[in-house]
Amino acid sequence: MQAIRHLENQECDMNPECIIPTNDVPFGLKILNPIMLKKNFFLFLLLALAIVSCKEDDEPPMDPTPTPSPPPSESPVNIILDSLPYNTLAEYNFFIGDDISDLVPNEGLLLYEPITQLFTDYAKKTRYVWMPEGESANYVSDFESFDFPDGAILIKNFFYENVLPNNERKVMETRLLFKRDGVWEFADYVWNDEQTEALFDLDGQIKPIEVVLDNGENVSINYRVPSESECITCHKINESASPNGPKPQNLNADLEYQEGVMNQLMKWAEMGYLEPTYPSEIETMVDWEDETQLLQDRVRAYLDANCGHCHKDDAHCSYRNIRLAFEDNDRENNLGVCVPFDEFVPGQPMMEYIIEAGRADRSMLIYRMIAEEENVQMPLIGKSLVHEEGLDLLTTYINSLEETCN
Repeated sequence: MQAIRHLENQECDMNPECIIPTNDVPFGLKILNPIMLKKNFFLFLLLALAIVSCKEDDEPPMDPTPTPSPPPSESPVNIILDSLPYNTLAEYNFFIGDDISDLVPNEGLLLYEPITQLFTDYAKKTRYVWMPEGESANYVSDFESFDFPDGAILIKNFFYENVLPNNERKVMETRLLFKRDGVWEFADYVWNDEQTEALFDLDGQIKPIEVVLDNGENVSINYRVPSESECITCHKINESASPNGPKPQNLNADLEYQEGVMNQLMKWAEMGYLEPTYPSEIETMVDWEDETQLLQDRVRAYLDANCGHCHKDDAHCSYRNIRLAFEDNDRENNLGVCVPFDEFVPGQPMMEYIIEAGRADRSMLIYRMIAEEENVQMPLIGKSLVHEEGLDLLTTYINSLEETCN
């Protein structure tokens, strides 16, 4: 083997099977060239490593902990029209998540918000519309509710943000209007104290609470959940119920959605909930709280939202000689300016006019806004507190009228 270690034949260096005669081994035995042997060994080692590396890339290592299955997707809204109303709000599956009192809407619920909203003892509100797949509403006029299909449901939540003693959010009720066989029907769901469920109740009830308002004031509220007959009072046209809020005049404004800001009418059409046949120009109310708008326009909007559903043709107070719906209240006499008030109201001071121009203190409209007696106050239903901001608006307007009623 000494001959191999001291091999001096350089021509044999690159030949792996070079025969090296030597006295130490039998004649003719092939002795592998040691230089090439080393090179081939390293080539083999590199090839083996490459194969292992490729295998590791193709086949990820096993994880001893199995990957959990993805959570099941939320079930769709559950509506069997002939079975409505359900006993509990949860059965509709309108709201999703571990805590349905968070009011996170399920797929298919579309948020909407009237430009000027009804006052309800400072309660905050969220509103949604839901329709069966493939169904949509139709435009009727700027001032009338859409013509909704059977199966359409309007959902309205009432809640407070800072309910004492714990300054916690509390949902009071969720009202539904649903259309079946061409007729609108009511369902109301009153939330329990634990905020875990809302139960069907159309008998009406009072829920006393103490709340910190947005201005920091603490107030005690006898929150009134309406009965079915009270719902009809505010929603009837002739003797049939009708929605008050979803009208083009109320919705022709931008609203922030999860996808971004968009005009509400356009969003309804995009969602398939409104046929895109409505006109491009719509007579639209202003936001009564927008102080950049004309005072009279703000008053018209406020009176429409809070009084117009009763004080219009074929409604609950159509016998009165004022018309407070937006399409009618552009004339001062329809607002009650210098319109005689000839009905006795218990406890009232001597007042001649519904609105006495320049004299809010002698106007029956103001008197009834601040009255606390149920048979005197206006609106008749839905409030136990005076709406101070609305009162200031109407007082300012009346005192600004320069012509006298005499």
